[in-house]
Amino acid sequence: MRPTPNPALRIDRLSVEFSASGNRKLFEKPATFKALSDVSLTVRHGEVLGLIGESGSGKTTLGKAIVGLTETSAGGIQVNGQNIDPSNSPERLNLARQVQMVFQDPYSSLHPRKTIGRILSEPFRIQKTASGPELGDRVDTLLRRVGLSPDHAARYPQQFSGGQRQRIAIARAIASSPSVIIADEPVSALDVSVQAQILNLLDDLRAEQNMAMLFISHDLSVVRHLCQRIAVMYLGRIVEIGPAKEMTAAAAHPYTAALMSAAPRVKARNRAQAAPIVLSGDVPSHAAIPSGCPFRTRCWLYEQKGCPARCRTETPRLETLPCGRQSACFFPKEAAAPARSPAAACS
Repeated sequence: MRPTPNPALRIDRLSVEFSASGNRKLFEKPATFKALSDVSLTVRHGEVLGLIGESGSGKTTLGKAIVGLTETSAGGIQVNGQNIDPSNSPERLNLARQVQMVFQDPYSSLHPRKTIGRILSEPFRIQKTASGPELGDRVDTLLRRVGLSPDHAARYPQQFSGGQRQRIAIARAIASSPSVIIADEPVSALDVSVQAQILNLLDDLRAEQNMAMLFISHDLSVVRHLCQRIAVMYLGRIVEIGPAKEMTAAAAHPYTAALMSAAPRVKARNRAQAAPIVLSGDVPSHAAIPSGCPFRTRCWLYEQKGCPARCRTETPRLETLPCGRQSACFFPKEAAAPARSPAAACS
């Protein structure tokens, strides 16, 4: 039996802490809060893993932590089976060669005073992989690969539309032929007519180079279309991971069920799916995460179950279910059922 190859990206119990702003006494240690808590993920070669969750759940923080733009407080990162420490300068250069990020806003991710040719040539200069006439040929090749003309190399970012700028950002990301692409909502700032073109481009490039992709998004229709697996994040924790088709059909966590029910459908499969699950209250602050299950203060299943003490005192771990999916809920079977009228809110 052949050994299983290492995944392109492995995140092991990654945590990120930030210092809380506000007044404090002299010499007093600043208070901290966890933006990410024990996040573990794997992305295989050629796979697209979707990462979904509400705004403020920690999705972008995780993406930036992977590429070394945010300092981690615990945990490890492996790329192609090799441990990488983003705080170490030589390893940081190696990480940049293997993992690249496509940012959300194409209008702010490109330097306005640099030509497109100079922007796309920087990865080759920094990595020392091309120089002289070869450098121009590499830039021309990149522009063609993303559907642009080599003549565009002499222009500036402000001379392009949003969709064209995102193509340029993607060209910069694939310049070093990375193993992993972190795509942070790459189409949310674009017109609907352009979104499909960028998504198809990303998918084509992934297939050509067998790249792994962590696709961060809040658009469930896009995630269902593009991703093979989905990971759901809430308050800096992964609460469910599984195949995209299975998760969209029946969730194993009440938060996932609420997200999926909120996605617009042309025709609901049954009457229960026609009404979305409305969560009560707001997302708690990362500085004051509820005890026990972080989701219990908004959980419709917690209310239906009569507010079990276990949910208040124990933090559910991400456990593997018999079907192979992972869920951080004490009642994964019940989470697949649509919510009924909730009881009075529990404290």
